[in-house]
Amino acid sequence: MAVVAVAVGFAAQGLAPRPYGAAQGELLDALIDTPPPAQDTTTAAEQLRRLEARRATPPATATATATSTSTSTSRLGLAEPEAGPGVDLEIRVALLGAGANPDLSASGAWQVVSRDGQLLQQGGAGSSVNLNELWLQGPEAWLQTSGTSVLVNGRPYGGRLRLIPESGGLRVVNHVGLETYIGAVVGAEMPSSWSLEALRAQAVAARSYALAHMARPANRHWHLGDTTRWQAYKGLSSSNERTRQAASSTAGMILSYQGAIVESLYAANRQISLEAHGHLGASMSQHGAQDLAMQGYRYNQILGHYYQGASLARLKAGAS
Repeated sequence: MAVVAVAVGFAAQGLAPRPYGAAQGELLDALIDTPPPAQDTTTAAEQLRRLEARRATPPATATATATSTSTSTSRLGLAEPEAGPGVDLEIRVALLGAGANPDLSASGAWQVVSRDGQLLQQGGAGSSVNLNELWLQGPEAWLQTSGTSVLVNGRPYGGRLRLIPESGGLRVVNHVGLETYIGAVVGAEMPSSWSLEALRAQAVAARSYALAHMARPANRHWHLGDTTRWQAYKGLSSSNERTRQAASSTAGMILSYQGAIVESLYAANRQISLEAHGHLGASMSQHGAQDLAMQGYRYNQILGHYYQGASLARLKAGAS
């Protein structure tokens, strides 16, 4: 994951350890209202605006022990929100490592269509998109498939691809369901053989980080990139049953602080975390998360250990 990113939830608001459940306010408003989204992101921002967060009511023991040592407090863990129906969100990920002239195909029959739905090209499984023709067919196109995945340089991705010609090449943006994305990020950021509780902590941190960028896009066409400048994303090749379980068992769950999304920073180990993020207030050590999981910590206890003062919230669809 990025070691130079700026924290929204902790750094911008100067988070210090506080009793669990102290954060109040309406989630997402600050990040969506200011600054206003670019024209192309208005629809996505409005979708986010209609979301609400159902926070957990902390147990009485959490407040009672909030003044104890940080170790015993974090052992309590962050209170888990009640279960609720999932929220279907789509995230836009720029495949920055794909190159300017990638080989584009699909696992099944595919179509390239214009922005208004006109068929531009079509082909069968494994056959490649003709990029030379694509340059002549308009400013933007979409690659979609009836198969299980679209392929970029042979690597499978869920969802569909937005193809945007830029000077010197093509920008490929993967539009994919948020939870599919999270399952893939978990597998790219952590060994999938690690404890499921560590993987679940990683899933919540990755989702919170992603949602912060959905509310504050990096570009008018995409929310964030696929490199470690943001968080690693390798498409379906890094997703498996365990990483998908980590995502599905925490679906919609994020970290929040005083109504804002926590851009939950993390790094491979404690030393890197302190060097890169120490001045920002909070960061999770991935190896540390695994060590805590092996000691019997659950995912919410791991998150409580690293993001003290934050709370867990589960996204739900708000009133239209």
